[in-house]
Amino acid sequence: MDSAHEVCNDAPLFEAMLTPYRSLSRRGFNVTMGLVGLVSLGSGIAFVANGAWPVVGFFGLDVLLLWVALRASNASGRAREEVRVSRTELAIRKVSPRGAVRAVRYNPSWTRFLVRRHEEIGVTHMSVVGEGRITQIGAFLNPDDRETFAAAFSRALADAKRG
Repeated sequence: MDSAHEVCNDAPLFEAMLTPYRSLSRRGFNVTMGLVGLVSLGSGIAFVANGAWPVVGFFGLDVLLLWVALRASNASGRAREEVRVSRTELAIRKVSPRGAVRAVRYNPSWTRFLVRRHEEIGVTHMSVVGEGRITQIGAFLNPDDRETFAAAFSRALADAKRG
């Protein structure tokens, strides 16, 4: 009977997968790079036709820099954080864009959820503090998503402490 009771108490009260928002899909990336490349190529041809051939290299450099920036942005979008709250455990699993995993666990009864707010922006920082440690959560979220997450997570943590 005790083990069945323990299983019920360990059922998740809250689970969330936090991921950075990326508005540019793979197809959007390809279309953007294709259009920028075509415009750059057309401009380069116009400059060469007018005898300004050294400018062509700068057009290619612009395209290369844009490609690098968009690839870096896309790669950072692979990061994620998995947050799970039960009556007996608060688990946070962070996966970096390169796939490195960092997992931390807390006893919900001994944790606090700290939220910093800015008057105009809203939630600017969220972290879990307890057992001599601090773990930041959702740093890559936009302010609206931080607000929504903070409200839901606060309720779940309060429920876990009551239970």
